[in-house]
Amino acid sequence: MKKAIVVEGGAMRGVFASGVLDAFLEKSYKPFDLAIGVSAGASNLIGYLTDYPHRSINIITKLATSKRFFDVNRFLQGGDLIDVKWLFEESNRTYTLNRNQLFNDIPFVAVTTNANTGLAEYYRIDRNNFERVIEATTALPIAYKHLPFFTGSCHSDGGIADSIPVREAYRRGACDITVVLSHPLSYEKKRVKMPWLVKQCFLEYPEMAEAIIHRSENYNASLNFIRNPPPNTVINVIAPPETFRVHRLSMKQSVLIEGYRMGLKAGREHLMGVIQ
Repeated sequence: MKKAIVVEGGAMRGVFASGVLDAFLEKSYKPFDLAIGVSAGASNLIGYLTDYPHRSINIITKLATSKRFFDVNRFLQGGDLIDVKWLFEESNRTYTLNRNQLFNDIPFVAVTTNANTGLAEYYRIDRNNFERVIEATTALPIAYKHLPFFTGSCHSDGGIADSIPVREAYRRGACDITVVLSHPLSYEKKRVKMPWLVKQCFLEYPEMAEAIIHRSENYNASLNFIRNPPPNTVINVIAPPETFRVHRLSMKQSVLIEGYRMGLKAGREHLMGVIQ
């Protein structure tokens, strides 16, 4: 039975997944035939797939909280609120990767949203596309204005078109799927309150605006798939507790560390049930 791991994004909420994946590394738990990540979820998988514990939490707490990455004044002056390209480059400079392992071990797929079509695209990460695809999957619209261009289109955060790519894992043949979420199990995404404003903000990319407007439908459809999997399919979910306090742009160190420890705890508890 083909096994897959799917990791949701959510910007700083990714501290939970970083804890879960570090718990997996503690026990050298890597039974998967496929790994799919979105946005921060893809970033978290990089450390996991290269056997680099604490890489993700260090990036989140030491780099992603810095003013070089997140700068409101820069944004108000017409620049980026978050500098995704800098974070990627600085992360790889400070926390050097075993790229041979990343590209040649468990197949690693990252999700982007094609800004021209508004549709999700799924890229197997390799030496040739690593930088562009990871930059794209983490490129929050509006907050990051320089959308990466490749394969003939601009690309944005994969979470717009497919926040929880569990159905893509199933389409690729996985029947035993572990899903790491960034919200408690009770969460359901609400509809956009002002679709006209979204359309106004994305006049250049009307199809991406439609994807944002209908994101809640797609997100909740993924949750429904998780709750009601197809026959002969097992989906295990690891989600934050209701007390999880981390938000998309949380910067407080104590809150981030608390969220990471929740992920560690949840990951360890999950392993108690699956490791014989």
